[in-house]
Amino acid sequence: MKRIGAHVSASGGVSNAPLNAAKIGADAFAMFVKNQRRWDAPPLSTKEIAAFKDALKQSGIRAEHVLVHDSYLINLGHPREAEREKSLNAFIDEIRRCEALGLRLLNFHPGSHLNEISAQVCLDNIAESLNFAIANTSGVKLVLEDTAGQGSNLGYDFAQLAYVIDKISNKDRIGVCIDTCHAFAAGYDLHSRQAYERTMSEFDRTIGYKFLSGMHLNDTKNELGVRKDRHESLGRGFLGLGAFENIMNDPNIDEIPLILETIDDSLWAEEIALLRSMQGRRKA
Repeated sequence: MKRIGAHVSASGGVSNAPLNAAKIGADAFAMFVKNQRRWDAPPLSTKEIAAFKDALKQSGIRAEHVLVHDSYLINLGHPREAEREKSLNAFIDEIRRCEALGLRLLNFHPGSHLNEISAQVCLDNIAESLNFAIANTSGVKLVLEDTAGQGSNLGYDFAQLAYVIDKISNKDRIGVCIDTCHAFAAGYDLHSRQAYERTMSEFDRTIGYKFLSGMHLNDTKNELGVRKDRHESLGRGFLGLGAFENIMNDPNIDEIPLILETIDDSLWAEEIALLRSMQGRRKA
């Protein structure tokens, strides 16, 4: 079964996120568990944790269909050790927040070399950081998100993600999230059935569907391969609706959170309904 939602607001407390997801007809959602643009945040209170779990139960959404997104400040591949350690400590704090809330998936951008070190050294830093985080936490899968390849960001090539995964000691704790806008920007075509099958066959050969733990469903303002991260509402960009029909009819994609990060949140309920209506029909 396809589980569809959006990255909803947790403003006013994380317990508001499940209720915001339920309002748009979602059966999955993404959220931040702290302010994504600050390093520090007060710990989650026992009261707020209990309120979140109660709201999640009320929403009818299962914990395994919640894809938490980490802070935008974190860079596990940072070229400077002190800054990398700061990122790693913040990352572990986010994992522990997920643990406290009973959530199982933490999505993150791999990291950036900042034009100070090689891509390989940066990827090695990311893998080392992840192995440390995994060894010092439990129960949460760490989900690498592909990137558009903008600037010095790594993770735009499936081979880069595979390189990191290969170095992870406990592969039960690692996964991948494909962002459709990012993938298209990085040169992976998805819009036709043939293009989609080529791209996903490459993904399966290089990484493996078994690691696919979530997806971000976004159209894009830019053409194929431009390496720019510019999201658009479904059907209003260069990907078009065909790409999303392909995903909604892919038998290899079930029971993982499929999350909208499209630019107009007033359309999310409509977009969720549209995605559900695509099941059972697929264009050539």
